[in-house]
Amino acid sequence: MLLTPEALDRPILFVGGKGGVGKTTTAGALALAAADEGRRVLVVSTDPAHSLADLFGVRIGGRVRTIRPGLDALEIDPDEQVDHYLQTVRENLKSFVRPAMYAEIDRQIALARHSPGAVEAALLERVAELIESAGTTHDRVIFDTAPTGHTLRLLALPGIMQAWTEGLLRSRERSDRLGEGLGRLEARRATREAKEEREAPTGDELSWFETPDEGPSDPRRRRIREILLERRRGFARARRALLDPERTAFVLVLTPERLPILESARALAALRDHEVPVAGLVVNRVLPEEAGGSFLERRREQEARHLEEIEGEFRGVPRIRVPLLPGDVEGLEAVRTIADHLMRPRGE
Repeated sequence: MLLTPEALDRPILFVGGKGGVGKTTTAGALALAAADEGRRVLVVSTDPAHSLADLFGVRIGGRVRTIRPGLDALEIDPDEQVDHYLQTVRENLKSFVRPAMYAEIDRQIALARHSPGAVEAALLERVAELIESAGTTHDRVIFDTAPTGHTLRLLALPGIMQAWTEGLLRSRERSDRLGEGLGRLEARRATREAKEEREAPTGDELSWFETPDEGPSDPRRRRIREILLERRRGFARARRALLDPERTAFVLVLTPERLPILESARALAALRDHEVPVAGLVVNRVLPEEAGGSFLERRREQEARHLEEIEGEFRGVPRIRVPLLPGDVEGLEAVRTIADHLMRPRGE
């Protein structure tokens, strides 16, 4: 079964695989091919070891950069994204709490900066935004992802973060009920001394988010709930998009070598477990038939065994072979050469 251009015709494409197999080249080539067809395309690198700029021979960075008409590129900086994400959280929190709690918020945010999962969570926020841009600001968004393990964690995060947000919402609901009970109790208090004692900061959730005259119906409390609900809706939209075969497809890139084959087989199984639609495989850097010499002949014999293994291991998965080029892939014309191999009608 061969990988066809139609299989790649999705608004959202993820290109992943083991490090060093040509994911960036493949993502860039697919993006250029779509732009050559007249589409508005954004190619995004989520790999901390960015190489999109090297591929196209231009500086890109953390702002959308136009490579040529119809083709934009973006390199997400994980550290910058975490800082932006946590600054937004800090500002939201400080708009809801008493000034006495500002120092504690700053301390908690500083700790969160280095907590496990902070980078992935911040990265997901940005990826979710970009997923929603598919079909609006751009016709197609193509993600050049980090090596397979990171990508699978990223794909699992919408469900994890949705569950986490729902937990926060439940916590807020319990706080609301507690607040109502405390409000009724407060009405029966006889002295100002008892009231002031109740209002002293205790470190619990109500002392953070309420002032003496506020209750569960306070606009700030409603705003907290709305922020949490919007986060949950955003994660749910991202998850639906990732699992929608009409909108999203995952392309695995590998080379005809033992380790990439093994990792690709594991990645394919994991993607299927997550019910992520897989468009197919790109078998990259296959020795061209005209390459000669005794060294290359020995390499070709080994490669033939690996290609046969790929045929057996990935039977039923669409795939295409891309030959090893004689030089580096850099610049639009070199990338277009790869695109021609990926998008050429079969049989030519």
